[in-house]
Amino acid sequence: MIHAVVFDVGECLVDETREYGTWADWLGVPRHTFHAMFGAVIAQGRDYRETFQEFSPGFDLYEEREKRAAAGQPETFGEEDLYSDVRPALRRLRDDGLWLGIAGNQTVRAGRILRELFADDVDLIGTSDDWGASKPDPEFFKRVADAVPFDAGEILYVGDRCDNDIRPAGEAGMHTALVHRGPWATIQWHSAQARELPTFRVESLAELPDLIGDFNG
Repeated sequence: MIHAVVFDVGECLVDETREYGTWADWLGVPRHTFHAMFGAVIAQGRDYRETFQEFSPGFDLYEEREKRAAAGQPETFGEEDLYSDVRPALRRLRDDGLWLGIAGNQTVRAGRILRELFADDVDLIGTSDDWGASKPDPEFFKRVADAVPFDAGEILYVGDRCDNDIRPAGEAGMHTALVHRGPWATIQWHSAQARELPTFRVESLAELPDLIGDFNG
């Protein structure tokens, strides 16, 4: 039985198109060029942060985040950046009696924004900065399991990446759902791990309530 659903943030709940565009602007790189390099780095199986190194060797993401904030251009997202299926899916899942959470690799600032957006919609909001552990580290998923009042095998973790989300959550004993959007899922969708690892493969979060209902039934 699935009693709890926990969502990743970037490219699961939040469309990061605008945010990565602002990073291109910060670097002084054409957005199209930045996005092309971003995709190339992901397709090669490299850490997405290496994209920044391609344009600015020695780039420190943490330091640059602080510089952006000091310059009045902090990383941010809002209601307008949520995928259109997010609010309806959360309402439906809540109406179905499921315990809901949000947990992803996010900064303290992003955690504050998430709490402003979702405080009344979910039971848990946790970030890697809160917990001192980042995906795909097993410790991150241990923190998720510890925070959810159900056994790991009763949790469905929803994400867009096989490497950061689906595989480690599965290894932690959770069910998983891979959502087909964003650069990672688009690149990984036809791979063996994307076909074989997830409990569910979905094009939209709107599919989850019926799939969970059928699974539990």
